[in-house]
Amino acid sequence: MSDVVANAPLKRNVGVAALALLASTGTLVCCVLPAVMVALGAGAALAGLVTAVPQLIWLSEHKALVFGTATVMLALSGAMTWRARSLPCPADPAAAAACRRLRAVSAVLWWFALVAVATGAAFAFVLPKLMA
Repeated sequence: MSDVVANAPLKRNVGVAALALLASTGTLVCCVLPAVMVALGAGAALAGLVTAVPQLIWLSEHKALVFGTATVMLALSGAMTWRARSLPCPADPAAAAACRRLRAVSAVLWWFALVAVATGAAFAFVLPKLMA
């Protein structure tokens, strides 16, 4: 079995983990960024940012869709990473090292994405309830 074929599922897992991280950063942009900017007294800067990037309003208005997408991507990535943990690595030492590195990168990306979604959820759903 060639190294390319052996590492293909792991490379796919890194790609899915990166997509989950990208989707989860949407939760940070929609909910954490505005709250932090206002809390730091940068409301005028936030107004300027929203003027320059009006898509931020759409993200905030559709936060359930943003969080739903991020959660689905996170679950898919987590399942693929969990399944790939028991796949065999190639016998070649260099390919085996690349295999282990890809597994580690996938896991790190997944954890970053999980932290991003949890932080975004706290700012979007938990803190507003506590402040009310």
